[in-house]
Amino acid sequence: MRKTLFFYVTRAYLRSVVGLFAAILTVFLVVDFVDRARAYTGEGWVLAVLELYGNKALVAAQQLGPAALLLAAGVTVSMLRKRGEVTALRALTFGPAALYVPIGLSAVAICVGLMAFDERVVVKASRRVDEITTQRFNRWGDWRLYYTPKQWFRRGEHVFFLRDGSAEEGFRDVAILTLTPEFKLSRRLDAEGMYPVAGTRWRLTGVVERSFSPDGRTQVEAREAAEYDLGVPTNSFRIRPGRPEQMRVAELREQIVARAEVGLASRQYELALHNRFAYPVAGFPAALLAVGLALRPNRKGHLTVAIVEGLLITVAMWGLMVVSRTLVMTERLAPFVAAWLPSIILSMAAALLWLRREGLLYMPRWRG
Repeated sequence: MRKTLFFYVTRAYLRSVVGLFAAILTVFLVVDFVDRARAYTGEGWVLAVLELYGNKALVAAQQLGPAALLLAAGVTVSMLRKRGEVTALRALTFGPAALYVPIGLSAVAICVGLMAFDERVVVKASRRVDEITTQRFNRWGDWRLYYTPKQWFRRGEHVFFLRDGSAEEGFRDVAILTLTPEFKLSRRLDAEGMYPVAGTRWRLTGVVERSFSPDGRTQVEAREAAEYDLGVPTNSFRIRPGRPEQMRVAELREQIVARAEVGLASRQYELALHNRFAYPVAGFPAALLAVGLALRPNRKGHLTVAIVEGLLITVAMWGLMVVSRTLVMTERLAPFVAAWLPSIILSMAAALLWLRREGLLYMPRWRG
């Protein structure tokens, strides 16, 4: 009996997830297309748009997944309650766990799938969206913010201005400033080329070295080539262009370390790394919260109320994520806290509803 009930509730929940997810995704893509349709012009634009929205659908699938889990949980319990099946379960001495367990386990499985889907599929699809939008339809947005090569770096007492090149192939047309603890310029190296040797040693070609003494005198010396220990290894300059959300976990970890070593901001990359796990996980406590709300006593207008409640919670959580992201960028909140805060709040709300239902916590009862 219990096994049959478990699979019955699971099937009902998964059907709701698929139906609501398809509806939300369709509405999102249609609205997005209508909003941007004027920009889609030129020869062969139809095929380009089809490819663009095929990739956008993959990206949106990951973004809308937790919301679908939340809405589907409320809708499933509301439909069972409307048909009198929840009352029947109580008559058969089945408690709320008969609904919480199958819906919760299904949500966990989908959350894990969303993590893998994001890591393997979404990162590529997101990059392709940017490529089509910029190269085919000439819509740049904030593309330059993430794809313009970084040229200024700092490591210890050295400040590097690397105009062109890469860590693997070497850099061209470089300037290296050496600063004193008082932040005064003590030496400047200008070189045509800068190539890695071993460890923190680099070979500079076409070098002009200027030394600045504390009394204001300047000494200039030119060399064809020379080796310098600049205190920075090759991998510290492996700064990848692109949005942090478009990088895999290993790349994000590499970039966080590399950017911190050369004085570049890394908080957005830390936030993206935590969100790779925290954002899908939020679907689990959200689903449990929706079940608790749908089971509250004296509830009326089951299906409509479930959808409205789900949408309100979704909007509130997205608003919280936007505010948290802003606080991270302004260094007022740790990336770890910002990423996991929605899951923590949803978990606390779901736990409070459970305790209230079990009579372990007194709270005023809702009406409606």
